[in-house]
Amino acid sequence: MAKQKITLAVTGLNNTDNPGPGVPFIRGIKESEVFDARIIGLVYENLEPGIYMEGLCDRIFQIPYPSGGSDELIERVEYIHQQEKLDVLVPNFDAELFSFMKNEQRLLNKGIHTFLPTLKQFQEREKDKLPEYGKKYGVKVPGSINLGSFNQIKEIEENFDYPVMIKGQFYDAYVAANEEQVKQAFQKLAAKWGLPVIAQEFVKGTEVNVVALGDGKGNTIAAVPMRKQYITDKGKAWGGITLADDKMMELTRSLIQKTKWKGGMELELIKNNAGEYYLIEINPRLPAWVYLAVGAGQNIPEALVKLALGLDVKPMTEYKIGKMFVRYSYDMIVDLEKFAAISINREI
Repeated sequence: MAKQKITLAVTGLNNTDNPGPGVPFIRGIKESEVFDARIIGLVYENLEPGIYMEGLCDRIFQIPYPSGGSDELIERVEYIHQQEKLDVLVPNFDAELFSFMKNEQRLLNKGIHTFLPTLKQFQEREKDKLPEYGKKYGVKVPGSINLGSFNQIKEIEENFDYPVMIKGQFYDAYVAANEEQVKQAFQKLAAKWGLPVIAQEFVKGTEVNVVALGDGKGNTIAAVPMRKQYITDKGKAWGGITLADDKMMELTRSLIQKTKWKGGMELELIKNNAGEYYLIEINPRLPAWVYLAVGAGQNIPEALVKLALGLDVKPMTEYKIGKMFVRYSYDMIVDLEKFAAISINREI
């Protein structure tokens, strides 16, 4: 059967030590048995490695940061649409999702399909609201304090034992063993991501994650759990292995069913020594390790694009256990002309 030709725009090509999901998402689409996709890479910086990876994208456009205003970002996407006739747009960063969710209908009116969480789904799982989320949906979560000022740091010792996790609104987390380390982390995170900074109770145990896809009606279309084998100093998985874990799968399906989650998601969990699971974070998009799910038999990128286009998608319930991913760094040699073109023209 002939594959369906589509033009797909993807963000998140920063395949660095703090990788985005764009490159693995595109790899999944290139292995699709359904789509023959022309790939349009959308980048924020001119040194995102995905720009220079041969055979990854058919065309690259630089887009403005969402912090500059939603209108400027969406107008740039509309300009790109005039050039390329985009069928589907897949944003991959937490910080840009609000702009695209808010303008979902505007994009659809132009013929650009997305498949994103609702604003309510996005906002209620934010890090500073996680305790309320846990109570509402019956999930164990660590205790936390929202630090809106430097003076609140003294409250940590009144509520938790050290160490504690100090987290930014969107990204980045540090383990702090004392008040001085909390102050250092607070300053970094507040400067980068704004307030509040979240102080979260440290739960000792094994870090496990689930990548999942909900259809917006309460059905789990895909879910693959994994255990982190190697973690960087930024807390990113640099290696992981798929697991057989009914409890993790049950927790995932329950959350998707109760929230009617729409789109990709990543559940970050800690399994303590008593075998209890604590939800420490919900990322409202696919994670950078999504290609492990593809390798384990669930092509989640393909399924997400099908849902965006309104195509029929059957739930995927099987995956291979014991499949591993190992990330690596790789030096690419590129011509200055390519760097100059994206820097000056904002497109290649």
